[in-house]
Amino acid sequence: MIEWTILSSLASALLAGGGTYLVYKKVSNANYKIHLEKAKARARAIEHEAEMILQEAKIHAKELEIGAKSKYENETSKVIKEYESYLTKLEKQEAKNQQRLEREMQQLEEERQRINHKQASLSSMIEELEKLKSDYRSKLTESLEILSRVAGLTQEEAKELALAKATEESRAQIAQIVRKYESEAKEEGRKRANYILAQATTRFAGEFAAERLINVVNLPNDELKGRIIGKEGRNIKTLEMLSGVDVIIDDTPGAIVLSSFNLYRRAIATRTIEALVEDGRIQPARIEEVYKKVEQEFEEKVLEEGEGIVLDMELGYVHPELKKLIGRLKYRASYGQNALGHSLEVANLAGVIAGELGGDVKLAKRAGLLHDIGKALTHDFGGSHVDLGAEVCSRYKEHPVVINAIFAHHGHEEAKSIESAAVCAADALSAARPGARREVLESFLKRVQEIEKIAMEKLGVRQAYAINAGREVRVIVNADLINDEESVLLAQEIAKEIETKVQYPGEIKVSVIREVRAVEFAK
Repeated sequence: MIEWTILSSLASALLAGGGTYLVYKKVSNANYKIHLEKAKARARAIEHEAEMILQEAKIHAKELEIGAKSKYENETSKVIKEYESYLTKLEKQEAKNQQRLEREMQQLEEERQRINHKQASLSSMIEELEKLKSDYRSKLTESLEILSRVAGLTQEEAKELALAKATEESRAQIAQIVRKYESEAKEEGRKRANYILAQATTRFAGEFAAERLINVVNLPNDELKGRIIGKEGRNIKTLEMLSGVDVIIDDTPGAIVLSSFNLYRRAIATRTIEALVEDGRIQPARIEEVYKKVEQEFEEKVLEEGEGIVLDMELGYVHPELKKLIGRLKYRASYGQNALGHSLEVANLAGVIAGELGGDVKLAKRAGLLHDIGKALTHDFGGSHVDLGAEVCSRYKEHPVVINAIFAHHGHEEAKSIESAAVCAADALSAARPGARREVLESFLKRVQEIEKIAMEKLGVRQAYAINAGREVRVIVNADLINDEESVLLAQEIAKEIETKVQYPGEIKVSVIREVRAVEFAK
């Protein structure tokens, strides 16, 4: 009974499970159809979207193709236009070349015709000369025969006698002709030389620039004089030590005087004081700062000055160091005559003279401008300005004519070209004109330069400045090499050497300055 009940329960369960499975299967089939329809719909949508994207891609590709084609056509058109323009330019150039060639051919043809004409004239002259020679020989033979018959001489003896007589007469005539033409040549040469010099001097008008030994700095008020002097004279001492210029402050209202034979130092000192007066801050540290800045500005200024002169004279390439030295000639004087003004005058005169004589005008101007370039170095280096100028021009590969002109204008060499001779003549014209130079000033400059040179040759000397119109030499020494006791001995040595080597009126004060500085930076 129990077993039957169990079996009945199992059978019921199986029947129930089978029904459930059938129901689930029906539901699953329905869901599958729904999902399938959705999938098909989504696939159709994706396919439609893909078709739309493909259409857009085709349209975009078409636009790109049209744009690329248009750009290619534009580029092609531009290249064609440029080519046509270049071709037109070439055709014009070719036409010009053809015209020039035709002109040259015409000139050559004219020259050939002139040569042919001269050859024809020469041929006729040769024929006439041969005829004259033939007549002369026949006349000579006839004369010899007559002489031999009359004098009872042989033909050979008569020939020798006639030739001796003819030779004697010919010599006298030749000597007379030579003297005549020699005199005419000398007279013509003198006239030609005077004409060339007159042409050169009348076609060039140079400016006269005389140099003095002082500069005057105007002040807004006299109160600034005390500030320039500074407490216990510290400011003025710093100025004089840095610049090597004698600063004279007296009772002259609204002005101070700077005195030095070195124009370059004096110009830097003048600009430094003017900058300090404008700034208002006058103290040793500020003075050093402004002085260094002004010194750098002057270095740049002299280079610009040299570049401007070379450009104005159209001399082509000149080494930058030579341009700087040309600019520095502005701050150099010779016998009171400004060295740069003298060099420009010589350059222009030499160009005119070389042009009259058939030389190279540009090369003559270059040699004239550089003939005194060594004077820009004499303040810093010993030796003649001729040797210094030749050395620096040789170092920077200047033309041999320029080197020869530097040596020749003071007679160290013979002038080897028209350009060198033109520079020598122009130098003499520029220096010898009335009022151009002052001998007294030049002798003074040589004296103070010699004083500075004596001091600079001593061991341990860093700087030496002749100030106070050459009545004092201020010597700044290296504190690491010279102690206080040696400073006294150095001053005595310099004074003794000045006494034996230099001629001067009155006395010269020798001041040796030794200063120790300790510099450190807070970081």
